[in-house]
Amino acid sequence: MMRSDGRAPDQLRPISIEVGAAPYAEGSALIAYGNTRVLCTATIEDGVPAWMRGQQSGWVTAEYAMLPRATLQRTRRERNGPSGRTQEIQRLIGRSLRAAVDLSALGERTITIDCDVLQADGGTRTASISGGYVALALAVEYLARSGAVESMPALTPVAAVSAGIFQNVMLLDLCYEEDSQADLDCNIVMNAEGAFIEVQATAEGAPASRSQLDALLDLAERGIRQILAAQAAALASVLPNNTVSRNSEP
Repeated sequence: MMRSDGRAPDQLRPISIEVGAAPYAEGSALIAYGNTRVLCTATIEDGVPAWMRGQQSGWVTAEYAMLPRATLQRTRRERNGPSGRTQEIQRLIGRSLRAAVDLSALGERTITIDCDVLQADGGTRTASISGGYVALALAVEYLARSGAVESMPALTPVAAVSAGIFQNVMLLDLCYEEDSQADLDCNIVMNAEGAFIEVQATAEGAPASRSQLDALLDLAERGIRQILAAQAAALASVLPNNTVSRNSEP
């Protein structure tokens, strides 16, 4: 099957990660999955949510937004609070990134990862997770470098990708055209140890068999391994001798 952008079924879109795209943030990355582009920034603040106070642990949370002309038609800004879809994506990003860091080593601090979609062509939530990890890793390194924490908190790299079934063919990293017409669409989050953090799968057409789901997970794992390598290279480009870049090796 020839895809609309010429890729093979098991091929990722071109991935790029620009580290330090927002210089005022403690960590930032501009990530692109093909024509999907997301700016991810990390902000460190003292204090944690009220229900965590006194636990001597930190917190990682996320916010997600799509710029009005990230898509072909203008999308109105969410002035009355995030929509249900936005809340669901924010929670997914937050859960994924909390799995990447030892929260107890952060002290009572909150790291907020803001993911702003500049251009959307499918896979905005998976790109947000992968770019968000890079921003998080840089923020954690900032804490260690500034002496705010005694030692470098442990990090386990995390990345995400979509996979699906479109016209009876299993595809990796769906663009919008494929995603909007897929019979089955999955978003898979995995860490560098090969452990799955989240698997979201929905059959829009025919139900999928167990063997199909297993094959999609295998396909996604191969793609995520490539994304983890891209993350490691991006971090190593600015932190060549740092624990963050070493811990980011898939």
